[in-house]
Amino acid sequence: MDEFSEEPVEVPITNEIDLHTFRPNEIGDLLPEYFRACREEGIFSVRVIHGKGTGALREGVHRLLEKLSEVESFQLAGGGSGGWGATWVYLRK
Repeated sequence: MDEFSEEPVEVPITNEIDLHTFRPNEIGDLLPEYFRACREEGIFSVRVIHGKGTGALREGVHRLLEKLSEVESFQLAGGGSGGWGATWVYLRK
């Protein structure tokens, strides 16, 4: 049996998504879909973990967030929740 499957993996919908396991070119589709699912579950504050690194992924995420109508606002996470390696996103109700 092949250890790699083409079957989709169901990601649990919580108030946190870690982008480390996704490729940067997947973020544009992933985040709007994830936010849609969060809103359906009544989750309106989501911590997006993008890591610190060079800051390229964080900047890309922030550029995307600025364009999404479902995003009310966003800010870098504080020291207790990821610092500049994560962003809190507040979704419209």
